[in-house]
Amino acid sequence: MRFNGLRWPLLLAVSISAAWGGDKDKSRFEVKAAGAYPHHQTSEKITIAAEPMETDEQAHEAFGKVNPYRYGVLPVLLVIQNDGPDAIKVDHIKLIYSLPDGSRIEATPAQDVRFIHGTQAPNRLPGPAGGITIKRTPKNPLAEWEIEGRAFAAKMVPAGQSASGFVYFQLEHSSAAASVYISGLEDPVSGKELYFFEIPMSGR
Repeated sequence: MRFNGLRWPLLLAVSISAAWGGDKDKSRFEVKAAGAYPHHQTSEKITIAAEPMETDEQAHEAFGKVNPYRYGVLPVLLVIQNDGPDAIKVDHIKLIYSLPDGSRIEATPAQDVRFIHGTQAPNRLPGPAGGITIKRTPKNPLAEWEIEGRAFAAKMVPAGQSASGFVYFQLEHSSAAASVYISGLEDPVSGKELYFFEIPMSGR
């Protein structure tokens, strides 16, 4: 399962560049090592952190003036750190936010977040001399570049490296008793699924 001589590090760099591409000339968002976050789990030398961003203070560094959670979308920072000897494939990763009442909420693709509350056509008002004046609709806060630009988009995590980005869950209320269920990590040679993680939001 070694990848000596192949270009997985380059592939990961391209994925990360795509994920944070909109970050150029914008505010920087610093990501810590997975083990530095309170909500993390380690299995077979792979550490995954799932850090929810609920408050305005938490969301500010990543999303500026917009806190997606105020609009019914909980951003969760996902950090996958691979300290094992082999690469892992993460392009089929699945994430579910599991509430204590048994509700299970699948992550919403980042490109779909802006459409959660639907699209609204411009308001058309009568204008001078029978013409029509188009009133500009309010800006969609969930269409800010950070939502998709800082989403998790890695395809592969080479040995000794990490990948990070945001995933999004549509929910009105989070819970400290909830957990984030993560599956779909694969062996890039055999395609066999490796492990699953269930990270409680109540702590380690």
